[in-house]
Amino acid sequence: MIRTIDARTEAGRQAAEALRAALSAEQGMISGGGAAADAEASVRRVLGDVRARGDEAVCEWTRKFDRAEVAPQTLRVPESAIEAAYKSMPQDFLGTVTRIREAVRRFQRHVLARERKALAKNGRTLRLVYRPLARVGVYVPGGKAFYPSTVLMTAVPALAAGVPEVAVACPPSAGGDVHPAVLAVCRVAGVEEVYRMGGVQAVAAFAYGTQTVRPVDKIVGPGNLYVQLAKKLVFGRVGIDSFAGPSEVLVLADSSADARLIAADMLSQAEHDPGSAILVTPDERLAGAVAAEVERQAAGLARAGATRAALQKYSAVVIVADRDAAVAAANAFAPEHLEIQMEDAEAALRDVRAAGAVFIGRYTPVAVGDYVAGSSHTLPTGGTARWAGGLTANDFLRSMSVVEYDRAALAADAPDICRMAEIERLGAHAESVRKRLAK
Repeated sequence: MIRTIDARTEAGRQAAEALRAALSAEQGMISGGGAAADAEASVRRVLGDVRARGDEAVCEWTRKFDRAEVAPQTLRVPESAIEAAYKSMPQDFLGTVTRIREAVRRFQRHVLARERKALAKNGRTLRLVYRPLARVGVYVPGGKAFYPSTVLMTAVPALAAGVPEVAVACPPSAGGDVHPAVLAVCRVAGVEEVYRMGGVQAVAAFAYGTQTVRPVDKIVGPGNLYVQLAKKLVFGRVGIDSFAGPSEVLVLADSSADARLIAADMLSQAEHDPGSAILVTPDERLAGAVAAEVERQAAGLARAGATRAALQKYSAVVIVADRDAAVAAANAFAPEHLEIQMEDAEAALRDVRAAGAVFIGRYTPVAVGDYVAGSSHTLPTGGTARWAGGLTANDFLRSMSVVEYDRAALAADAPDICRMAEIERLGAHAESVRKRLAK
């Protein structure tokens, strides 16, 4: 079911590289919804229609794609419905959600960038100040499936950063309603503005605004191929978090690891549609044991068919020469989730350069980060962890340089300013300095 690649050989190294390339963002492995090139024209059409016609277009596309009846006057979920959904939820669920909210809020406030003391020298004062974005739109997938955890992992960091307005869009069910669990989590998170809209039309409404939906500064949250393409196409008018692809995990392990647990963690990602799960190890015995465990455990999964397809196409057990080669392979893949199950995990971590999130030790499965730890599960995929990190409260801040000179400082730096301005043939720059010093 899952292939084994011996990367100690040239053929194996080529096979590992081919797998890495297949998982890269430019290959368009986003969802089962089709190829990016086929979808882009449709996405552009919906974006343009919503931009031109506003609410009516949002409602028409929602009826077409989600088979849900919505009207401009019912796009926004009333606060009374949010409150009713909250009161309808079991107390144990609300308790879980509240604890997760607190964990996320605590960690996001802990990592929030803070202003440092200004750098002052000889009449020159430089500092960075931070300001939260004014308004953020959160896309929460919905319809047949629902993901209330997305609200916690996106809206709570935004609110922790001090964003005053956070709006949520979620595709309605056939009955026109947003799932009550999503609404209840919005209430717990502190989100009061929720819209019955999904897909490209929701992204368009957030980006351009409609008669009902005011435009936002940034759009965050996962979605299918069409949602991701829409976010990509509106980038520049608004900020976005990432071009998110399928879930993926890469496990670094040695002989000290438990094959049963590794297999369980690999299957937890492969059960997504699609998903990728890769083991990289220098231990041949562990490689064989994990491959056998994956086969055995997959047979009992509810989503066995989709999981088997992901294991065959996007997953592998990779054998390497030693620990250094294993870490090098992890850096090349730059996975969304990296598990380190090795005797000296901290030593391996020091050499890791590229991963969305790292999970260390046998008691830290990816599910911990998905739900309760406090770090956001909105992470870079498709190898983009080479240059991008996971979503944090800092992604909802703008930094601004603040510079102040006195006359003596300007006079001291004037020759260098004027020289550079003249080299670049920007005489007005130089004159703006000379006129100040001529007084």
